[in-house]
Amino acid sequence: MNFSLNKHWEIKPDIERALTHQQPVVALETAVLTHGLPYPINLQLVREMETIVRHEHALPATIGVLNGNMVIGLNDDQLSTLADPQTAVGKISQRDIGLALATGLNGGTTVGASIVAATKAGLRVFATGGIGGVHRDPPFDVSADLIALHHVPMIVVCSGAKSILNLPATMEVLESYGIPVLGYQTDEFPAFYAASSGLKVTSRVESVKVIAEIAREQWLSGLRNAILVVQPPPADSAMPAEEMEDIITQAVTMATQLNIQGSNLTPFLLSKVNELSKGASMKANLALLKNNARLAAKIACAVHPSVLSVA
Repeated sequence: MNFSLNKHWEIKPDIERALTHQQPVVALETAVLTHGLPYPINLQLVREMETIVRHEHALPATIGVLNGNMVIGLNDDQLSTLADPQTAVGKISQRDIGLALATGLNGGTTVGASIVAATKAGLRVFATGGIGGVHRDPPFDVSADLIALHHVPMIVVCSGAKSILNLPATMEVLESYGIPVLGYQTDEFPAFYAASSGLKVTSRVESVKVIAEIAREQWLSGLRNAILVVQPPPADSAMPAEEMEDIITQAVTMATQLNIQGSNLTPFLLSKVNELSKGASMKANLALLKNNARLAAKIACAVHPSVLSVA
């Protein structure tokens, strides 16, 4: 994408230089900054993720909307602005990009919006906590993240889909969209806070080199969908699956009673799950986010330069 042709899109010089010289870059989202975690934990977490990416010899490119500009590579002052609870921010999905840029909004980009923006800048590796998916109730509430994964060539590193969702249905949609789910040193699709979901991945892979080669062959074959790479949360922070399920069931029931729907549902459920778990879910969330940033950076370093030219 030629950013000079669109005044509302900005790629920071260090990111542009890295891409020009085919150096590894990892895209990061900001919905976790604006809607996923409380202040100041949110800001500290994103800073730690960026530090981890740099430690693994890649460059972080955190994406968000500030004053109606889609910024690829937010600086620390900009991150602080979006993280500040005094800043009016929206949750920006794909459908909201045009509106946000045209009307000068601030916002944190979801997985879907982030990978759409990242691919336009030429990035091919992205890290997040968990993707959106099919909700438990109502089941027709399907995250736009899945639509983006269907048509955006991106290696997306995560700990599965958020366990507040209907995971079997989410896996069915991923299969229908032809999105390979690669388990990094695991046979199971993680349940976000918990390591086990009882669902099998498409294939287990043992090394980042294999992941990078799979992506290369997939995209050079003319396919344009994402490659989903999943790994469980670190063992010392993961929660027991049965305990987590009981907590989530309570949170979903509360959301139904309060008639909370749409874009407000996920933030409500995550907050309520953290409350009911007495902070254990947030501990797992922070740990897996940092762990996924580390793996994404390693993958970015293994990606062959030829994948950067995928349209």
